[in-house]
Order: sequence, then structure tokens, then C-alpha cells
Amino acid sequence: MRRLAVLLVLPLLLTAGCAATDAGPADAPPGPARDAEAFDQRAAEVAEAWRPGPDWRTGYVPLEGPTLLTGDPGFTPDTEAAFRAGWYRAQVPIPPTRVGGEIRFPDGRLTLPLVSAAEAYRQLDTGDPQPCPGRPKQPGRPTPGGPTVEPGPDGWVTSSTQTACLPLTVTAVTFDTVPVRTSRGVAQVPAWLFTIEELTARVARLAVAPTGVTKVPEPTAPARPLPDGLVAAQDLAAVDDTRLTVRLGVGACDTGITPLVWERPDAVVVGGRVTRPTGECIALLKLEPVTVTLATPLGARPVLDVHTGAPLSIAPR
Repeated sequence: MRRLAVLLVLPLLLTAGCAATDAGPADAPPGPARDAEAFDQRAAEVAEAWRPGPDWRTGYVPLEGPTLLTGDPGFTPDTEAAFRAGWYRAQVPIPPTRVGGEIRFPDGRLTLPLVSAAEAYRQLDTGDPQPCPGRPKQPGRPTPGGPTVEPGPDGWVTSSTQTACLPLTVTAVTFDTVPVRTSRGVAQVPAWLFTIEELTARVARLAVAPTGVTKVPEPTAPARPLPDGLVAAQDLAAVDDTRLTVRLGVGACDTGITPLVWERPDAVVVGGRVTRPTGECIALLKLEPVTVTLATPLGARPVLDVHTGAPLSIAPR
């Protein structure tokens, strides 16, 4: 698997992961065995404390963001920056009419209010890039000098990304369903699919109205800090049956990064262990993807972070 390291200035999170106030099981010598035992003890407490409300099993609790890609988009630096920032322009009419629909879960169906394509597009389109002198207003159509993108209805969006000067062009919109990981397993959720001229996959905006979405429950975790040598899981990068790709929050100079997983029939707890540096190190948090293999397919079980006890969502692509 390709290793990806993202550096973030998150000293508070790093401090939580580095705190040496809990040395773990006292009867185990320092090292991997003690870290694993400390992890198992805390994971059991996290799983025991997990008590979601009835909506977790009866409502719609998405564990992915509302904007998804239906396949490989074939990003360039320009188009990825525009997608991340939410810069779009419509070249076709966006219908304002509402439609009916339902969510199909592995254990049943649920009818919820939906938004129109026009409402979904307003949620998707968050602004316009700043003018970039000398950059094309449209791909392949250079405009010499001066501002190249006109202000949209949402006004300019400030960005330091030098390549993000072009919005994505919407050429068609259709209504369908897309697979979404939820608290009840992978569900087929109504969505508006926007065809983008510059991408090789459509952009899906989930069509469930905000009033139909149940928020993820507040996390519950042991009051004491995470034992030194253990690190938290930040989010899920991918879920594939028994394989989970998790992004751990590690220190910039940590080594020996090892994923840890604890599971029982109703929950999975993930985290990791690291070897801390002996000398000075810059206080940055690095997101490190690791893969764990479960004993049984994940199904509808929540994946909980060993630090906060929070259920993990799939990171935006």
C-alpha cells in the first residue's frame, strides 16, 4: 500500500497522544507486549462504554460525508483543488423540483425527506476561486492577463493554493442511489449525480434533507489519558470486508508504527503503538495510514477510536 504522510499543526492532539501519565500494565516490561496489553484493556473499556441511542439502529446515521465520488475522478492538481474547495459552475439547468425516495439498508428500508437537485447543487457549490492573472477561465482556453474567473453568487473564496484557479463544469445531473457506509451497514442512499466535464467520475451529493440525518453520538472514553506509546485513530481511509485502512495520528519523529485492533461481535476498536523519539522533535501530527485485518467481516459494527471512543467515519476522498 502506498504510504501517505500528511503533516498538520495539531499540538493539542499530539500532546494527548504523547502524554506519559499512564504507563500501562505495571507487571509487564516496557515494549510491544505492554503496549498491546494496555491497548486491549482500554479498548475493552471503550467498547463497554459505547451506548448509542435507538436511532443508531433505526435511523439514518451516515458515516461518510455528503459529497462522494462514484469512481476514480482522474484528478489533476487543479481539479482536485477545485473539488476539495467546492468550486463549480453549471452549464445546464439544475431542476428545483423535489423527488421521493428511500434508503435501503441491509436490515430494512426508510423513507426520508429529500432535497431537490437545485438545493443539492447549492450545498455542493461553496464559492468561486480567486482570480489568477494569466490563468485560463476555462480549461484549454487561455486568457492573457487580468482576472480569469468572475465572482459567483457566493463571492470569492480565499485560498493559498496556486493551482486552484478553475471551477469544475457541471454538464448533466441525474438522480440515483449510491452506496454509503452508515450505522446500519452499507446502505443505498438517494443522491444527485453531477457529471463534471473535467473529471472521469461523477460527483454525488447525497439527497437526504438535513432533517432526516441523525448525528453521530457523542464519544465516550475512559477519563485517564491514553498510555504513552499508544496513538489514536483519526478516521477510516477504506473499508473492505475484513480489511480496514485506518489513519493513525503519530508524531513527526515516531517510529515503529504498528496498528492495533480489538474486536467483539458488536464493536471494533482501533489504534496503534509507536516508538517515541529520544531527542527533540518538532510538535507536528502526521496522519499515517495502516491496515488491519478483522477476524470476521465488519458488517454494521462501529469502528471506535481507542483514545476518544468516537465512531470513525470514512475520510473525504
